[in-house]
Amino acid sequence: MNQKSRICLLVTLATLTFWFLLFSLNFNVLGGGGSSTRKIFAQTPPVADASLSRVHDQDVSDNANLVNLPSETDNFPFIRALRSAENKSDPCGGRYIYVHNDLPSRFNEDMINECRRNLSLWPFMCNCTVNDGLGRPLENVDGVFSNTGWYDTNQFALDLIFANRMKQYECLTNDSSLAAAFFVPFYAGFDIARYLLGYNTSVRDNTSLDFVDWLVKKPEWRIMGGKDHFLVGGKITWDFRRLSDEETDWGNKLLFLPAAKNMSMLVLESSPWNANDFAVPYPTYFHPAKDVEVFAWQERMRKLERKWLFCFAGAPRPRNPKSIRGQIIDQCKNSNAGKLYECGLDESKCHSPGSIIKMFQSSLFCLQPQGDSSTRRSAFDSILAGCIPVFFHPGSAYVQYTWHLPKNYSTYSVFIPEDDIHKKNVSIEQTLSQIPAEQVKMMREEVIRLIPRLIYADPRTKLETLKDAFDISVQAVIDKVTKLRRDVIEGRSDDDFNEEINWKYALLEKGQRVGYHEWDPFFSKPKDDNADSDGSS
Repeated sequence: MNQKSRICLLVTLATLTFWFLLFSLNFNVLGGGGSSTRKIFAQTPPVADASLSRVHDQDVSDNANLVNLPSETDNFPFIRALRSAENKSDPCGGRYIYVHNDLPSRFNEDMINECRRNLSLWPFMCNCTVNDGLGRPLENVDGVFSNTGWYDTNQFALDLIFANRMKQYECLTNDSSLAAAFFVPFYAGFDIARYLLGYNTSVRDNTSLDFVDWLVKKPEWRIMGGKDHFLVGGKITWDFRRLSDEETDWGNKLLFLPAAKNMSMLVLESSPWNANDFAVPYPTYFHPAKDVEVFAWQERMRKLERKWLFCFAGAPRPRNPKSIRGQIIDQCKNSNAGKLYECGLDESKCHSPGSIIKMFQSSLFCLQPQGDSSTRRSAFDSILAGCIPVFFHPGSAYVQYTWHLPKNYSTYSVFIPEDDIHKKNVSIEQTLSQIPAEQVKMMREEVIRLIPRLIYADPRTKLETLKDAFDISVQAVIDKVTKLRRDVIEGRSDDDFNEEINWKYALLEKGQRVGYHEWDPFFSKPKDDNADSDGSS
C-alpha cells in the first residue's frame, strides 16, 4: 500500500471514529435517539416530578432566546411548539394555548345551568353566573365606582370568569403540536362548592375522579404526562386537599390525585408545602372593557383625599386563640386615626361593595390579617382602591401571588409580624404613623401601578395594551412549561428540590440557592386544620 493510500485510510478511520463518538454522546445525553426518544417520553406515567415544577433559576419570558435547539431534538413531541417562537412573523409563536373544548359538559356548563339546584347551600353563588361570571352590574349610586365596568362579583367565581376570558385569548390553537400549554375548562371550584357540606367523601370526590379518568386517556395528555396542562379552581387549595377519607375531613382530594400532581392548578390560595398549585388574585368588583377605564380609575385613586390613617373590615375569630383580629379590632376602636367595620355588627356594610370600597378609598393603609385561611379578597379590594395593604403573615400575599406582586414587598405594603401584635401588643397606629410621608406616597403610587395586574378584565372583551391578572397567569404557565421542556431536552434536573419548602423557591433571585429564610418560623409545619373558605371577612 503506497503512502497516498495509507493517508486516505487513516482519514477515513478518523472520520468514522469521530461520528461514532458524536452519535454515542448524543444518545447518552438525550436518553436515546430518533423514534425511541419520542416513545419513551410519550409514555411517561402520571407521577409527580416536583423538581421541575417551579421556575426559580431561569427567566424564560424571552422565548426567542430559548429555542435555538439542536436538530437531534426534532423527535420530541413538543419541539414544534418550542420552535414556533423563532418565527418572528407569528405574534403567537411560543404562546399558543390548546383548550380541551371536548370536555363533557357535566364538568363545566351543566354545573352552571343547574346552579340553583346544585348550589342550594350557596345560593348567592348562582347570582354570579350572569354576565359570564361577573355577576350583576353595580349601580354607582354614591359615586364610589366608575359608571361602567363594576359588578357584584362573587369571590369564588374565577372558574367561570377565567374560562370565558380564555375564549378571548388571541393565540388559541386546535393543533396540539403547537401548544405552549393545555388548558382544561373543568369548573373545579364550582364542583366542590356544591358538595362541601352535608355530603360524604365519595360524593365529594366523584366528579374529580371522573374528570381525571377522562383526561388521562387523551392523546394530548400523553405528550408530557399532563405536566403541560393547567386548570383553575376558584377556591383555596385546602378545599382540594383532604388528607384522609374520614367523613369529618374537609373538601375533596383532587390535588392529591397522581394525575393532578402533574398539572398546574390555579387557585385563590396555594399551599406553601406543595408544588402543583399556584395562587392567582381573587376577583374584585372591577372588570374594565377598555384600557381607558383603567387609566381613569388609577388617576382618580391618585387624587383622593384619605382622612383615615388605617382601616379594617372584618369579624373577630374568638374560637381561634392564635388570631389577632380581636386585638386589631380593639386597636381600631381605641384610635382616632382608624376606621372600623366590625362584621357581625356592621353586617350590611361588610357585604356592601360600595361601603367597603369607600372606606378603603378614604384610608392610607388597609389592615389584612388572616381570617378563615391565610388570604383575603379584601387585600385586592384595598389595592384596587389605592390603599396600602398591611399584612401580618407572609402567607397572606408574599409567598402566594409571586406571579403578580413584586418580590420586594416593602415597595407596596407594610409587614407587621403577628407576634408583634399578639405577644408584644405593638401599636399599629404608631407603627404606621412613623413611616415618612414621602415613602407613603411612593408606596401608594406602586399600589396604584399594580392595579391592572390584579384585576380580571371583562371576559367578553380584551384590554388593548394592558396585561390583566389573566394575561399574567397564562404567560407564567407558559414560561413554566417552556422551562420544563428545555430541562427535559437538555437533561437537567434539580435533585435538591424539596417540595416541603416549596414556598421558598419563587422568592429566589437568579442563581440563589435555598437556605435559611427569616420566614421559616411562619411555615414550620402545615396547619392543624383545613380551613373553611366560605367566609372572606
